[in-house]
Amino acid sequence: MRIVDLATADQDFIAEVEARSHQNLRTCYQCGNCTAGCPYTFVYDHSVSQVMRLIQLGQREVVLQCKSIWLCASCQSCTTRCPNRIDVAKVMDVCRHMAREQGYATEREVKLFTDAFLRSVERHGRAFELGLMADYVLHSGRVFTDVDLAPKALARRKLAFRPHAIVGRDQIERIFQRFRKGGAHV
Repeated sequence: MRIVDLATADQDFIAEVEARSHQNLRTCYQCGNCTAGCPYTFVYDHSVSQVMRLIQLGQREVVLQCKSIWLCASCQSCTTRCPNRIDVAKVMDVCRHMAREQGYATEREVKLFTDAFLRSVERHGRAFELGLMADYVLHSGRVFTDVDLAPKALARRKLAFRPHAIVGRDQIERIFQRFRKGGAHV
C-alpha cells in the first residue's frame, strides 16, 4: 500500500460513504478480521481492512479506482466477523456504486455482467438467465466463455427459453424509476 498524505483527506468522501452506508467508520480499529474472513483477498489489490483504512483517510481516488470494490462478492463474511458491527460488505457496495457513478470501472467484465443483470431485472422483473447470458456475451465479446455449461444447464432445465412471469413486476419498475430520478442510494 502506498504512503498516504493526511493533508489530502477528502472529508466529504468520508462523510458520503458513512451517510450512504449508514455506518460509523471511525469505529474501525483495523483488527483485520474482515480481511481474514474474506474468500477473495487473494485477488484484491487492497485488502478489505486496507480499503476501510483508505476510506477513513479520505482517499477517494484510491478507493474508487481499486479493483477490490468490484471483486467483492458481498458474501458478508467481513460483516459477520466485525467486532464493532460495521456492515463492511455494505461499505464495499456503496464504494462500488460511487465508483460507477463517477465513471470508474476497473473490472470491466464485472461491470458488464452487473449491467446485463440489471437490464434483465428491469425488463423482466427478475433475472432471465438465457437473456442475461446473451446480453453479457453481446456487450463483452466473450462468446466462448463457459459455452460448455449451456448444454448441461439446458438438460437440467435451468435455462428457460422465455422469461418467467412474476407477481409484483410493477414494484420492480418503480424501484428502477426511483433510481433514475436519483432517489435511491444503497
